[in-house]
Amino acid sequence: MEAIVNTLVGYIWGNALVILSLGVGLYFTLATRGVQFRYLIKMVCLLKENKSSKEGISSFQAFCLALSGRVGVGNIAGVATAIAAGGPGAIFWMVVMGLLGGASAFIESTLAQIYKQRSDGQYRGGSPYYIEKGLKLKPFAIIVAAVICLSYGVLVPGIQANTIADSFQTSFNIPPIVTGVIITLLMAWLIFGGVKRIASAADKIVPLMAVAYIVMMVIILGSHYDKVPAMFSLIFRSALGMDAVFWWHRRYRGFVGCSTRCIF
Repeated sequence: MEAIVNTLVGYIWGNALVILSLGVGLYFTLATRGVQFRYLIKMVCLLKENKSSKEGISSFQAFCLALSGRVGVGNIAGVATAIAAGGPGAIFWMVVMGLLGGASAFIESTLAQIYKQRSDGQYRGGSPYYIEKGLKLKPFAIIVAAVICLSYGVLVPGIQANTIADSFQTSFNIPPIVTGVIITLLMAWLIFGGVKRIASAADKIVPLMAVAYIVMMVIILGSHYDKVPAMFSLIFRSALGMDAVFWWHRRYRGFVGCSTRCIF
């Protein structure tokens, strides 16, 4: 199984993906004249407008939904794995890809809004919709929809559930089966409640999660404040090493999915 996974990882997470991601991010950054930077202040102002409708969700709820998929295990284990494989300079390239990826994310979100459809009193949208309606590539849209269902319906929740179950077993000696059943029931309650229930839960849980994450970061950095200048110096000095850019060529390439999620 490990050999099969590593073979698949070699095909999917290769040099071409990083070059393509950087290239697309740079292209959209130039094409939009740096939309992720120009509208940063306006974005913060819009988050304060807690407007929603029966069909949609508020700006803050949409922000929480997006943030919920970006703050988690990947930000801890993924970064640690990237540093172990590519050195401290990998952090620099994560930041670069994150900044450029903001333009790509903006384009994706815009297309999702343009080609969204109303169904059962709510809006449905996403990459399969604008691929089918915009690019007129229905077969490819079906493939993308299937991959999304497999990834976010089975693989990603499985990884997160396993991490939670393992943590509870280690800390409180709770059997994984018990944790798994509880997580499944909670997820079913959220998912079958529709996007409104998911958004309502996200705008309460995600801010607490994000604040806790930031507080932990401040405590860790504060307890080692004397090493912070040397840390930044090491990151920048290591950033030009090619291992920091194409670090998955080394022995930890099997963990690239977790780290790439953190990058984006």
